[in-house]
Amino acid sequence: MASDPLVKIIYEHEGVFIHPSSDDDDGLEQDLLVSGSLRILDKDGEIIVEYRPLEDTVDPSNMLCAGKDSSSVVEWAQCPGERSHQLLETQQSYETEWDMINAVSFRKRPCSNGEGSLNHSHEKSRWAFTFSVSDLRSITLKEEGWCFLVFKLKEPSASLPALHFHQGGSREFLDSMRRYALLSEASDDATCFLVSTPNKALSQSFENLLDDNNYSLVNKLKKDPYVTTLGGFSKVTNYLFDALRGTEEQQRRPPEEVADLLGEVIPGLEINQQEEPGFEVITRIDLGTRPQVTRREPLSAEDWTQHQDPEGRMINVSHLKQVIFKGGLCHAVRKEAWKFLLGYFPWDSTLEERKALQRTKTDEYFRMKLQWKSVSEEQERRNSRLRDYKSLIEKDVNRTDRTNRFYEGIDNPGLVLLHDILMTYCMFDFDLGYVQGMSDLLSPILYVMENEVDAFWCFVSYMDQMHQNFEEQMQGMKTQLVQLSTLLRLLDLAFWNYLESQDSGYLYFCFRWLLIRFKRELSFQDVLRLWEVMWTDLPCQNFHLLVCCAILDSEKQKIMEENYGFNEILKHINELSMKLDIEEILHKAEGICLQIKSCKDLPHSVSTILGFNTEASGSDLTDSESSPAHIVSHRQDACSNGHRHLTETSHNGCKVAFIS
Repeated sequence: MASDPLVKIIYEHEGVFIHPSSDDDDGLEQDLLVSGSLRILDKDGEIIVEYRPLEDTVDPSNMLCAGKDSSSVVEWAQCPGERSHQLLETQQSYETEWDMINAVSFRKRPCSNGEGSLNHSHEKSRWAFTFSVSDLRSITLKEEGWCFLVFKLKEPSASLPALHFHQGGSREFLDSMRRYALLSEASDDATCFLVSTPNKALSQSFENLLDDNNYSLVNKLKKDPYVTTLGGFSKVTNYLFDALRGTEEQQRRPPEEVADLLGEVIPGLEINQQEEPGFEVITRIDLGTRPQVTRREPLSAEDWTQHQDPEGRMINVSHLKQVIFKGGLCHAVRKEAWKFLLGYFPWDSTLEERKALQRTKTDEYFRMKLQWKSVSEEQERRNSRLRDYKSLIEKDVNRTDRTNRFYEGIDNPGLVLLHDILMTYCMFDFDLGYVQGMSDLLSPILYVMENEVDAFWCFVSYMDQMHQNFEEQMQGMKTQLVQLSTLLRLLDLAFWNYLESQDSGYLYFCFRWLLIRFKRELSFQDVLRLWEVMWTDLPCQNFHLLVCCAILDSEKQKIMEENYGFNEILKHINELSMKLDIEEILHKAEGICLQIKSCKDLPHSVSTILGFNTEASGSDLTDSESSPAHIVSHRQDACSNGHRHLTETSHNGCKVAFIS
């Protein structure tokens, strides 16, 4: 099985025992101990738990498996002979042909040729079993001198023997399980953990949405330390529509239920369902005319040099950032300028100080690189997390920007550097480690730097900004989607209401934009331009949210005129990939920023999101006006008026009610 590329060992622990009792069928002796190994396997995207007795001669005729339909126990029923050998090979490759039966307990099916007698070791092998994590209902952890686990499958009639951990390892097993399933303590039994896994159809839908080549997502939704792994991004199919909304004949699910379903896959993404105190009640705002803006040519190497003093310090930095924001950089300047924009080099550092910094950072980098390079195979075998990181990195590196000449071909040195930098980052931030999507953030940086050490430290700086996007609770993603919803409601309440009517008000279709900053939406060169513009932190905080608004503003007419539904909106937004004009987007996003900033009655929440001066304005309320009692009465008045419509958004503990 280890040679099968579709099967990956996630967890393995030997010295796990079954204690058959005298009550078991066939009258096994009470003191018989069955010793074996317990493994968690990733079989082509499906997470499987497998127990095998120690003997190498496990008889496939006695192999028991949990059925894929979650309603049966599967058992092997094959007699010795030629086909038995074929079945053994098939079992080892996990391409099994199962004889599925409904079984209430483990039992041996006698062979038709009468060869039913087994020796003592074969009595042990009958206890081998496997089941899919998606078929698991609960895990009970108990202690009787040592810990033992009891598995219960979703099919009530199916039972599995308790597994006793004489040499420890039960906690490690549960920790590994938590990467792929949510284990919640039962309300009436502190020793019982209820198992819930993401809806499989919905998980596959996320895969279609977030992965170019349909890499598995089901098994990675609880990937430690980040609950959701995110690979490539381009396809949206009817699968997501079916998973979230059901068939056309079924009743449409309300937005709250859709948000609940998304919450199963992305914990912490319960948008607009937070119990947050207070409201900021405002009337519908007239933002006025959107100002026209102009852009310029990229900053040249000569212009860059003119912003340095004789010792190499950058001067007139604010003006320099303005120029970069307005036109970006010529490629010849990027290798040096990005180090400043990302914070690797201080703007006020001299040339000599930067050389000294690079020497220090080079030593630090290679010390960390040596840590994972020097891990022996024996050590790696006992470090499941490092193995997971390494496996995921190797898989992602082989599919990152392979059409770019810097990464194309077999044994490309660019791929080696990409791999080594990501592995070293695991040593730098082992709590986060590696999460799918991070290779997309590193690839352009390495392409520009053409240097392993500089690329690493620039990547570290970028990850400091993006860290929350990849953390376990995904707070960064949740916050950005709520903020984007707030901005879109302000800019075009009618469009937002339309999206809400199509169960799309949570703006999930913008998820991939935000996660890796439009890396899969734009051509490689346009990504370079957009990122360096955004790294100037101009013209406002969270400018990337206005980039989202600019794209949606360009697409809203088609979406509304064509009366796109839930599925069509997702499909349309995804098909914009590689069709977007970066200069047009930057024009519009800057214009939107200036339009919002010029508004005199700007809501406090919007000012906070964009980092504008939040001095007293006409929209600010006194403490008494923002009390819950005042809000309730105001809401009732608004809703009772046939000419008004009230919607709500929330941000940083402040709910904003728009009355139109």
